Amino acid sequence: MKVQFHNIRNSSYQSIWDFQSIINNDIKALKRLQSATNKSKGNFLNHLIFCEHRPVYTLGKSASEQNLLKSSQELQQDGIELFNINRGGDITYHGPGQLTGYLIFDLELLYRDVHRFVREIEECMIRLLASYSIEAYRSEGYTGVWTGPKNDRRKLCAIGIHLSRWVSMHGFALNVNTELDFFDGIIPCGIVEENRSVSSIKKELGRDIEMDELQERLKLIMQEVFEFKIVD
Repeated sequence: MKVQFHNIRNSSYQSIWDFQSIINNDIKALKRLQSATNKSKGNFLNHLIFCEHRPVYTLGKSASEQNLLKSSQELQQDGIELFNINRGGDITYHGPGQLTGYLIFDLELLYRDVHRFVREIEECMIRLLASYSIEAYRSEGYTGVWTGPKNDRRKLCAIGIHLSRWVSMHGFALNVNTELDFFDGIIPCGIVEENRSVSSIKKELGRDIEMDELQERLKLIMQEVFEFKIVD
């Protein structure tokens, strides 16, 4: 499978949502044309977007607005945008220092298995964190990647996707050098258990992480796990 890589910095959430929506719709249109003309399945160019957003809270399809703890006035004062979107999951935060990744893949070129797709995104994060000597894992009943003992589980990566005609949108949010105070304005992912919190690679290691180096590590890992090739 061929994948075009995009690296975007300091972006508004709306601009990236529009960008991935255009790509997603183009792939689906090509698939419909292919089906209508009875052509064999083609190897469409898929896309992987890495970006750092300006501060924004996003609410997924199953989100409860009760998990947003700030008023509209407070959001405006703090310079935080708010979006209701079509991915799975509850509420989360995106912002500077966080690597947000969007996978616009035709899963029919990989496998028709949503569960496996999410597990393999988690696997990429687990391998990446291991390269920084952080022991990370999945937590039964929850999507995403965690670290820490059972009495102090700390979430490092949130995952939420949307599928239409087996073409994916959205993806993951990995806290790298993220300012974690922004999570105080929400109940992250709607999780209220006392032994669960949010962390970052920076907090776990006690130092800043070079984002470009991290991205290069992750690109290699994702190519291994999903068995795709990044093309220019």
